Order: sequence, then C-alpha cells, then structure tokens
Amino acid sequence: MTKNDLSKFEEKIGYRFQKKDLLQNALTHSSYANEKHLPYEKNNERLEFLGDAVLELVSSDFIFHEQATAMEGKMSKFRASLVCERSLAQSAREIDLGSYLFLGKGEAATGGAGRDSILSDAFEAVIGAIYLDAGMKEASRFIHQYVLSDIEHKTLFYDSKTILQEMVQSHGTNTLSYHLLEEKGPDHCKEFVISCCLGDRQLGVGTGHSKKLAEQEAAYQALLFLKPVQKK
Repeated sequence: MTKNDLSKFEEKIGYRFQKKDLLQNALTHSSYANEKHLPYEKNNERLEFLGDAVLELVSSDFIFHEQATAMEGKMSKFRASLVCERSLAQSAREIDLGSYLFLGKGEAATGGAGRDSILSDAFEAVIGAIYLDAGMKEASRFIHQYVLSDIEHKTLFYDSKTILQEMVQSHGTNTLSYHLLEEKGPDHCKEFVISCCLGDRQLGVGTGHSKKLAEQEAAYQALLFLKPVQKK
C-alpha cells in the first residue's frame, strides 16, 4: 500500500494524521506483521487495546447523558449494542476499512478483509491511533460520527431475536423457527446461512461465522421486513 492509498483513507474518514506511522500500524494485521517479520509493536493489537478503552469511555459518556434516568443495567446493555463486534464491523464497512488493511497472504485469501472480527479490531485500532495522534477531542468526533449514529438499527440488531420473539408472541401467530440453509468455508473460518421462518413463511436470511450470529442477522432481517407491515 502506498502513501497515496493512506491519504485516500484519511480523506474518507475526514482526518489527516500528523504521524503517518500510527495509521499504518492501525491498519497492519498480525498476520501481515508475522509474514514480514515485523516487531510485535508494528501490528495493530496494542492500538486496538487502547482504542477499545477510548471507545468505552466516549460511548459511556454519550449514553450517560442521553439516558439521564436509565438504570445501570439498561445503560450497559445499550452500550453493548453500540460497540459489539457486528456494529463496529458495520462502521468499518462504512469507511471501506477492509480495502486498506495490511493482511498476510493466507488471511487475505480466506476473506479476512471482510471478516467482522478483523474489521472491528482494526476499527478500534484506528480510534487508538487517532487518540494518540490528536487526543480525545478528535477521537470522540470520529466515534460520534461512525459509531454513535444510526443507533436505532444497531440496538434493533443487538436485541433482534428477543424483539422478534416478543412481537410474534404478542400477535399469537405461528411458531418462530430457525433453519440452517448452508454451511460453507474451511473449519477455521466457517460461515453459516440460516433462515428465520414464521410457520412455513420465510421472513429473513442471515449469515455469520457462528450459528448464533447468523440467527441474529436472520432475525434482524425479519424485523426489517415486518416493520413496514406493522405501520400499515
């Protein structure tokens, strides 16, 4: 990746790094560092650790002020929905983060640039890099722009199975069920495709690297399908 590519990423996120090596570190996966025999501190794991802490503080502060009367348990659940792996991976996709990652050949060949775990970790590493480069104010701006936005859909996904189950029960309709449609990929990187059905009717299909995540995605897609119907 060239300096020009890094500049394109900076343009995409609306922030120019003073220390370019911080950005390069944030985008360097351990598989690439190992392949190139780089020292440990040149991969993004330490920055991910720092970014995770910054993200937790900023999101907690946001929720504390947004939900002034909420109990601790509700605030914790709300925060978890905003900073879970899937939500952060979606935020990473908004800025096309996967296209700028330095990945080892094996990781790249097995779709690492699109994997939720790699994207969410790199996204936190970018937060850590911005914090070190410019401080809390700029890191907070980035988090508010790309994480603390579109909150309704992020919380809907996090609670999708519970919300869907309650919706079905309240209408006393047919039984809700999940069915494995497909299982693909190597053992270390399985992908499951699962459908969510109400009786014989398919409402949504989800994919994920675990059956639980695939079911969650299927339930979310079902909710998006049913929501317009409910408003009529």
